[in-house]
Amino acid sequence: MKKIPIAVEDFKEIIEQDYYYIDKTKFIEDILNDGAKVKLFCRPRRFGKTLNMSTLKYFFDIKNKNENRKLFNSLYIGNSPLIDEQGKYPVIFLSMKGISSTNFEDALDKIKDKIVNIYEDYLYILNKLDEKSRNRYNAILDGNINRAQLESSLLFLTKALYKYYSQKVIVLIDEYDSPIMNAYEKRYYTEMKDFFKAFYGDTLKTNDYLQMGVLTGIIRVAQAGIFSDLNNFTNYTILNNEYSDSFGLVENEVKAMLDYYDIGYEMPEVKEWYDGYSFGKNEIYNPWSILKFVQSKELKSHWVNTSGNALILNMLLASNSTVFDNLNDLINGKDIMVYINESIRMGDNLSPNNIWEIMLFSGYLTIKEKLSETMFTLRIPNKEIQKLFKGLFVDAIFRESNNVGSLIQALVTKNISQIIKSLEDVVINAISFYDTSKKYENPYQTLLGGFLYALDDYYIMHPNMESGYGRADIILEPRNKAWAGYILELKRSNTNDIEKEAEKAFDQIEDKKYETLLKKNGVKDIVKIGLVFDGKKVTSNYIE
Repeated sequence: MKKIPIAVEDFKEIIEQDYYYIDKTKFIEDILNDGAKVKLFCRPRRFGKTLNMSTLKYFFDIKNKNENRKLFNSLYIGNSPLIDEQGKYPVIFLSMKGISSTNFEDALDKIKDKIVNIYEDYLYILNKLDEKSRNRYNAILDGNINRAQLESSLLFLTKALYKYYSQKVIVLIDEYDSPIMNAYEKRYYTEMKDFFKAFYGDTLKTNDYLQMGVLTGIIRVAQAGIFSDLNNFTNYTILNNEYSDSFGLVENEVKAMLDYYDIGYEMPEVKEWYDGYSFGKNEIYNPWSILKFVQSKELKSHWVNTSGNALILNMLLASNSTVFDNLNDLINGKDIMVYINESIRMGDNLSPNNIWEIMLFSGYLTIKEKLSETMFTLRIPNKEIQKLFKGLFVDAIFRESNNVGSLIQALVTKNISQIIKSLEDVVINAISFYDTSKKYENPYQTLLGGFLYALDDYYIMHPNMESGYGRADIILEPRNKAWAGYILELKRSNTNDIEKEAEKAFDQIEDKKYETLLKKNGVKDIVKIGLVFDGKKVTSNYIE
């Protein structure tokens, strides 16, 4: 059987080493028929962007064109009239993956290293350059250049390649936004934005030697100004019908792969776990998760999206209770209605409400329905992301989950004092991130509710669940009915007699018969806890 291409993103290696390949080469035909000179494709991480860019490189590159032609013989593009475009152009393939630094200067050094490596691939063109151009080329090779020379290094290479081949150049830039998002996280965004405005802009806007530019990323950074004044530029996101099946896998591709590896019987469960993304007119499966499932035969969360997570976490920390309420709705299977702009305005203009755009384009959410050009209903796409989403929620508020293990142990063993101590630790660690001055709302319920999602494998957390004669703040229903179930009634302190208030919170559980839901679901051992919060202090009243 063919090998499974886990983390193999080089097209030539996949074909020559007999890996399983899902033919996406119609993408090449669509690229050639597209009138846009510069195209940006925005998709979540690990949805096939790098492999598609590698495919473009081997198709168009004038170097080794006869050898590369064989790679496409049995594929869609091999039988297309546009196969005549194969091997016609010099190609620059630049990946911005891995440009992650704590400061701007180190990030520039890493970019410089990538440019030097690309220049080393074209040493053979030096003999066709005049002396001045050779000196400039060698200076870049030596890394002996200033910032301005680095900014123009990509433009200069296109000119040098044009002089050698007498043919315009195709520029491929993979993960163009990775250094920009890292810079935002590490607080040197403005400097990085200004650098890329020149580095990308000069190459893509005013370049007489450019045949075509193709970029990939997760988001379109509007404020960077990289693409402003570019007359022939098109941005293709998950909102567009064009190229909707070029990244990720459609159902018949997944079914064919599962059948090939004799696991087609798993298709309904695979669909539940890894399908559900809406890219334009197509429903899409996560390709990374499908490959990992075929390899491991385990239905679990395989996709870990690190790109953009820091941005999401920082935005969550600056969010208000409305954002957290929407997160609660999403985790509980409900849809939310939000405004979506295809271009993310970063810098000082990034607001907590932009979190939905970041989550959508990063792959945590998907579109259920388009209401207008800018209004959409969003949902969590599948079971895999629902599990990841809960972990993200916990990380966002608490930054770590050390308390989770001790709390699970305390709940299962019915160690009430340890349960209360764990909840108090959660509040102490997290409450500084949340505005508790608003007397008309209860931030403690939001905080604890978010944290308790981490218990999902052990306890089902029901927030504001109707039970008995009212709605309990938090009900913890054990997945193992032999364990104790818990009802938490949360209050904020309004008087100096906190003990009395805790007693009233407990009495409310009794009076409203909140235990009805747990009893109905077969839980016999039920612990009722009234909790009153005064700043970071927690006072409790309970009966085992």
